[in-house]
Amino acid sequence: MFTKDMSIMSALQAHPKAREVFKKHGMGCLSCMGAMQESIEAGALMHGIDLDALLKELNDLLREKET
Repeated sequence: MFTKDMSIMSALQAHPKAREVFKKHGMGCLSCMGAMQESIEAGALMHGIDLDALLKELNDLLREKET
């Protein structure tokens, strides 16, 4: 499960399509090592992204994987 406290790096490692979700929401700086260490919540706040919507899409990836 993706949580607001999870690091962006951990999220990217958890699912191969997580990168696409981050980019869709305007978080295109995923190659920046500093950004990789920050939490999903911190990244969303920095970019003015709706955290709940981002987490929902990330967690939907896990539900797709289960079916």
